[in-house]
Amino acid sequence: MDIVERFINYAKIDTKSDPYSETKPSTMKQFDLAKVLLEELKSLGIEDACVDEKCFVYGHLESNTETSAPTVGFIAHMDTAPDYSGTGVRPRIIENYDGGDIELGDGVVTKVSDFPAMKELKGKTLIVTDGSTLLGGDDKAGIAAIMDTLQYYREHPEVRHGRIAVAFTPDEEIGTGIHGFDIERFDAKFAYTMDGGQVWMYCDETFNAASALVEIRGFSIHPGTAKDKMINASNVGIAFHNMFPGYMRPEHTEGRDGFIHLTRFEGSTDKAVMEYIIRDHDAGKLEEKIALMQKAEAYINAQYGEGTCTLTITPQYRNMKEIVDLYPEVSRYAMDSIRELGYEPGIEAARGGTDGAQLCFRGLPCPNLGTGDRNAHGRYEYVVVEELRQSAELIRSIIGKVLKEA
Repeated sequence: MDIVERFINYAKIDTKSDPYSETKPSTMKQFDLAKVLLEELKSLGIEDACVDEKCFVYGHLESNTETSAPTVGFIAHMDTAPDYSGTGVRPRIIENYDGGDIELGDGVVTKVSDFPAMKELKGKTLIVTDGSTLLGGDDKAGIAAIMDTLQYYREHPEVRHGRIAVAFTPDEEIGTGIHGFDIERFDAKFAYTMDGGQVWMYCDETFNAASALVEIRGFSIHPGTAKDKMINASNVGIAFHNMFPGYMRPEHTEGRDGFIHLTRFEGSTDKAVMEYIIRDHDAGKLEEKIALMQKAEAYINAQYGEGTCTLTITPQYRNMKEIVDLYPEVSRYAMDSIRELGYEPGIEAARGGTDGAQLCFRGLPCPNLGTGDRNAHGRYEYVVVEELRQSAELIRSIIGKVLKEA
């Protein structure tokens, strides 16, 4: 099966995760793709392929040569982002892209003025949406690249390789799935997540991350007799939020700037609930942002009475660079392989997280590689086919280098 056909088949399966679900995985429809992948792994000769009760798919391609090379792993996630619909995805292939705006459907247009980097893709082949859903290149492009690699070795038994571990994970988009990942079953010395954009970008760094839950307790009374008595929880919540500088909001940040991002606000006079994510590549600056929120909590309680505002901070993940830097060979394999594709590698500090960020701190070094996906999490998402194919080549190159150095 060609990698493009493989990707499109995966994209059509709805696997959107749900951040408010209490089940593991968060949506049972992720098993729909997991079962497809399980059967494909078996058909490709992965004898130990399995899917567990938490919706993790594991498998190993055993070495076809005598070698002391370590097992190298490749990971991609099955779920798509809850930000946008993943139901009824209808991918469309555009060959020899002309470099202009793309009419997706029903008046929805991907405009070059909004995404100027598209000008550089003239002549390429793109896979786009019909404008009503996301595409799912994040991260079904990564799954397709891994599967294409396994198919290549199946069809070319003369090509020597060491032992390869693969895994497909649920709930990456909501940051909880990887908690159930079985590192011992995966059994790799190091790994790469195939979950990036441009194929020449190497990501060895993520945010440090925390979440914040703010609960505001108001005092509700009839507005006709409310003077000097009412405490409107919604107004208090607005006051709390406005204590953070506007420049700390994600819409005003880029590069290595951190942010404080309000993701949910529900309120009435009696009660308000606010949810935030807090991010920074620098661990010290993350702590400064947390301290700022704690000062805001103290100020609200001083103004309106103790217990009006309750702030709960939950650590999420740390910057994986502090672990990846301890294993320079892992980065070298990736950078040299990108050069073999004809690119000068770019190094990216991801403005987000990956499954690998958490795996690094559980003992599995796991930086991130690109797959050709762009504009993830929305209707303007597209995949560059040439880069998708190169993503599979990148995997094979890394495997070859690991074997060669054994």
